[in-house]
Amino acid sequence: MPTSRITARFEKVRAEGRAALVSYIMAGDPDLETSYKALCALRDNGADIIELGAPFTDPMADGPAIQRAGQRSLKAGTKLTDVLALAKRFREDDQDTPLILMGYANPVFHLGYEAFADAAADAGIDGTILVDLPPEEDHELRDAYARHEISVIRLATPTTTDKRIAKVAEGASGFLYYVAVAGVTGSGSADPQDIREGVERARRVSGLPVCVGFGVRTGEQAAAMAAIADGVVVGSAFVDHVRTSLEAGTPDKIPSKIGALAAELSGALADAGRN
Repeated sequence: MPTSRITARFEKVRAEGRAALVSYIMAGDPDLETSYKALCALRDNGADIIELGAPFTDPMADGPAIQRAGQRSLKAGTKLTDVLALAKRFREDDQDTPLILMGYANPVFHLGYEAFADAAADAGIDGTILVDLPPEEDHELRDAYARHEISVIRLATPTTTDKRIAKVAEGASGFLYYVAVAGVTGSGSADPQDIREGVERARRVSGLPVCVGFGVRTGEQAAAMAAIADGVVVGSAFVDHVRTSLEAGTPDKIPSKIGALAAELSGALADAGRN
């Protein structure tokens, strides 16, 4: 079942003595076929968990890189149902890699929580991160997910209080996404020592693995974050390879560039685990 697939992956990386690589790409950027090849490149080059972005017209938590990716995807006509179809295609050949759909609540609400949960389960989605749906307002979604064991994955930040983390953890499963910096995706990077206490508190209160993201772009940064976290999330750096390849007129190079970055990051995490 979906949640158990996430749990199994964290058990695997823990046994290997390393942190998980959680990678993000925007579905449909620049088209669905390229996105499929990019998913496979991530999987084949060490990504442990893949976050699949669903484009939205008002991505308030995303920085310029992912905003532009969403605009390219929307311009290509990508809809939420297309994102689910892409996940289902990937799942036909891969029954092990956890897939997390990351996006915003409006398209899911428009489709209907029950209908979305059914479609997500059919597509092989393991969990979702809906960044603008707080725990006080996601009861209907959680109820719909429960029948399929789909994880509700929530966000915490360095400014999240103990009391709030307890609320964030209520009904959450899979892992907790710890936002390392104040701001939007791709904005700056945090010193791991500055957030160590917050990550440890989030892990203790939630009882879940904690993955740190926002601002991690290189193998060196990923290795540093691995010292304090169960997983490291990288998104904007992957998305930037789409933009630069399109600007260079070489869209066919997108999957290989994404794969190369995944290999660099996964290699750094493996090395960090051995040290």
